[in-house]
Amino acid sequence: MKRLVLLGGGHSHVEVLRRFGTDPLPGTELVLVSPYPDSPYSGMLPGWIAGHYTREECHIDLVRLTQFAKCRFVRSACNGINPDARLVFCENGTTLPYDVVSVDTGTRSPAFDTSGAPQHALAVKPVENFIPAWYDLCDRTVRGQGPRRIAMVGGGAAGVEVLLAIQYRLRTLAPDSNIDFVLVSDTADILPGHNATVRRIFERVLGRRGVTLHLGRAVERADRGSLLMRGGGHVEADTIVWATGASAPLWPRSVGLATDERGFILLNTRLQSVSHPQVFASGDIAGIKAHPRPKSGVYAVRAGPPLAVNLRRALRGERLTEWYPQKEALALISTGDRYAVASRGNLALAGKWLWRWKDWIDRRFMARYDVA
Repeated sequence: MKRLVLLGGGHSHVEVLRRFGTDPLPGTELVLVSPYPDSPYSGMLPGWIAGHYTREECHIDLVRLTQFAKCRFVRSACNGINPDARLVFCENGTTLPYDVVSVDTGTRSPAFDTSGAPQHALAVKPVENFIPAWYDLCDRTVRGQGPRRIAMVGGGAAGVEVLLAIQYRLRTLAPDSNIDFVLVSDTADILPGHNATVRRIFERVLGRRGVTLHLGRAVERADRGSLLMRGGGHVEADTIVWATGASAPLWPRSVGLATDERGFILLNTRLQSVSHPQVFASGDIAGIKAHPRPKSGVYAVRAGPPLAVNLRRALRGERLTEWYPQKEALALISTGDRYAVASRGNLALAGKWLWRWKDWIDRRFMARYDVA
């Protein structure tokens, strides 16, 4: 009996579970290690924040999916692995020997990299921690005890999209709340990596909705009620939300896995660790050495099928297949209301019809994991 251990219930691993459930591999034991019973789908989370979806509509039920795949579910965080001895160490004390292990646990909150942010900022990731804090913020706003100013740290797609979703939801719940909104970014422009037309569209949207921009300014420290900026000055805000780029967890490098300069697991084009061939990975925690890509759920979703194929081949001792991630991915970025902007290369489109298309794509993706 071979054992495949899946660390984390990310976008790639849910597809691995679905495929092993549909086509079981005889002589193989599957184990999923995750501290959570469900897995958030990143594409729908801004819509959930804005109030367009329920929590259940944008979460995949890992318990039911593991039952479908006849997979043992260990509900625990992972403390790390010993890639030489082929052991997984769980926070609950469980030690799992493995033949093949795959890592899709996501990233560490980038807020931990800035002084004061873990204590005074609300990080969007991990989503499981953000959810109860968001419910509390909505409840306080409805009762007239909400913030007077909300600052979003992060000018990328996640920061812009989540800020607009927060604004839309709170203004829907409490139209008379009169909350000021501020966006802070260390980049000179919002949405770096997207074309100029897309940036101009969002600059107009943010302007019409009264969002104040502080661009090209890095945050040095977060305090209660304010952000201290590098080079001097501060931005006042009684609620600080953090949605900057992903940070790598500390354990991959500490256990001896090959990582890039930021600590993310380095892979070959077979989604296999370049240093330990029995370790596979996918999603934001990893990257293909020869083909670096942005940390985006799109690439994690696309990596699911080839990862499932190679995990099956590795367990059988067969030759692995190569996978090359697409060079560009279509981004559909919502504006809080039921309106979205499409961005890919030099392409820029906007409209309500794009939000409806995005909604159809997202619901179709979620339906794949509504297993019996």
